[in-house]
Formats: sequence, C-alpha cells, structure tokens
Amino acid sequence: MERSYQFIYDRLFHYYGPQNWWPAETVFEMMIGAILVQNTSWRNVEKALLALKPYIRPERIERLAVDELAQLIRPSGFFNIKAKRIKSFLQWFQSYHYELDKIKKLDRQSLREELLNIHGIGRETADVLLLYAFDKPIFVVDAYARRILYRIGFDMPTSYDSFRRKVENELPNKLALYNEFHALIVEHAKEHCKAVPICEDCPLTVICDKRIE
Repeated sequence: MERSYQFIYDRLFHYYGPQNWWPAETVFEMMIGAILVQNTSWRNVEKALLALKPYIRPERIERLAVDELAQLIRPSGFFNIKAKRIKSFLQWFQSYHYELDKIKKLDRQSLREELLNIHGIGRETADVLLLYAFDKPIFVVDAYARRILYRIGFDMPTSYDSFRRKVENELPNKLALYNEFHALIVEHAKEHCKAVPICEDCPLTVICDKRIE
C-alpha cells in the first residue's frame, strides 16, 4: 500500500468530505481567531469571538484600549498577552490600510517574513494566516500533523520549516488542497488520532504503523 502525503490527503478527504475552513464569517474574524487559538481550544475561542462580535472590524478593535480588548477575549486564555498580539497585528494590517487585495499581491516568502516580524506571530500562526486569509498555498505544521505522521511511520524533521518543506516538496502547489489538508488533519486528530487513538474504522489504518509517542 502506497504511503504518501497525497494518499493521506485523499483518504481523509474521501472519509470526512470538504471541511470548508476557516470557521469564520469574515476574513478579519478568521485572522483574529488565528491569534486567539494559540495555546487553547477552539471552544474557548468561540466564546471570546462571541464577546468580541460587536467590535469585529479592524477600525473598532483599533479604538479599544488594550485592557478593554483583554477583558473581551478573556475566555481564550492568556488574554493580556493575546490582546497585545492583536494590537501588534492590527498595527501591521493598518499599514496596508486594511486592504486584503493589496497584501495578497505580495509573494509568499516576503509576506511570511513580514508576518513573522509581528510581535506574537510565530510560524504556525503566520502560515494559517497565509493560507486562510491571504490565499497562499502552504502546509501548516501543527501538533496534530506531527502526531498523525509520526504514528503512521514518517520520520519527520524536528524543525518547523524543514517539516513543512518536506511535505510541500511532494504535493502540488494548490491552494484548495492545502486549505483542506490542514482542516482534515485537525478533524482526524479530533475524531480518531486523539492523544489516546481510536483506531477502529480509522481511514488511515491501512498504512499506519501505530507508533507510540
């Protein structure tokens, strides 16, 4: 049985179907959610976004004091830190006059470097933003991807970018594929490849070594 990233993608897509990610009503809400989800569950992010909903426009959040913003996003955890990160991100976003089309014209590497220079934006968050907000094909390396590929039997690099490049080198450079792949990995980690895996009926069991972490 072939064991490749494309095979994994195809099996997951066939099993779970299209995920239609990112779960947000607007691109700006998606961007805020990408920062809020750092070190917490999506359930907590949803609570924070609900409190933030009346302000979920860049101009409105820009006018909020850091302390006010922190209290609104309290359910997401680390709220004082995340409020400062959101403000730093907004300062960068404002430099483009909040115009997504202008940002999308940048090449992937230049835009990624800009995002990584924003306080509190690490590689995973930057890549989520590149993929879901700015339409740049990129593989997001998160804890779920590391867990799933390790258990299957892949020996992946420990460094984030080496891991990312190894996957990208073997997949077509298609936005829709990377958009779905990340979402499917998250779904699979929640449904089957949990901390304690549920291997029964797993769509990847035919190629999985079931390695213990």
